Amino acid sequence: MTVQHIEIVEVAPRDGLQSEPDRLPTAVKLELIRRVLASGIRRVEVASFVNPERVPQMADAEDVVAGLPRGAGARYIGLVLNERGFERALAAGVDDIGFVVVASDTFSRRNQGVGTDESIRVFGRIAAAARKEGLRSSVSIASAFGCPFEGEVPSERVLSIADALLEYSPDELSLADTVGVGVPRQVEELFTAIGRRAPDVSLRAHLHNTRNTGLANACAAVAAGVAAIDSSAGGIGGCPFAPAATGNIATEDLLYLLERSGIETGVSLPAAIETSEWLQKTLGRQLPAMLPKAGIFPKPQKSAA
Repeated sequence: MTVQHIEIVEVAPRDGLQSEPDRLPTAVKLELIRRVLASGIRRVEVASFVNPERVPQMADAEDVVAGLPRGAGARYIGLVLNERGFERALAAGVDDIGFVVVASDTFSRRNQGVGTDESIRVFGRIAAAARKEGLRSSVSIASAFGCPFEGEVPSERVLSIADALLEYSPDELSLADTVGVGVPRQVEELFTAIGRRAPDVSLRAHLHNTRNTGLANACAAVAAGVAAIDSSAGGIGGCPFAPAATGNIATEDLLYLLERSGIETGVSLPAAIETSEWLQKTLGRQLPAMLPKAGIFPKPQKSAA
């Protein structure tokens, strides 16, 4: 019997920290990344190369990448929203390029300053440039399950956007529940539909637990055949440009769910909990994750022979 494997992509250093009100020192961000790597995670979204006036927490993106530990088999993702950001990420030395196309025009203009169609065209140029430089490109369709400004996003629109993005041959396509409004039926149906359209493209899920559906949606994504799921240590994070977009799914909670379901990740749950506890002390506030509060359910004892 083949054991299912899901890759965990840690996003706390970027998506997790971007909305924190106090600027954190670069050394703290690097310590977070070091702890994440020590738990066994091998792909980390480390920074976004965006206007520091809009996202001050990411002003030290180049310094973070310069300080990253190398040679441990880790791949570091830099998020970009335009060609200037791509140039910065390339010069900094990231391994993978992440890009976002927002499914609704209103949110796209607020987040990136252009409509959805223009954002797709920008991704096409960036994907070609990344391929030329030997970098992997991953594109995420944000607000795929609902928009904070336009409300419901029809599945047909998301699939149309996916078709347009697939024309540019991304290495990975992600669906993001940016404001945490999705439910398992939506998640499974959309991922299944995209998987049928592009069976050779790796699929990834980015889920938020804003309305307490994040882990249920993760189960649905696994059932639909995703290869990777984003999560954030302690469950921190959210989009600063979307109202009430709180709560990435917590890495330790996701690991518990997958481990108890017989799905391999290669990541140590105790180490992930330790990272979350360290992060809670560092930020000086209670974090959303449940496992540090409840603890790991003990494995059954073997009966004596």
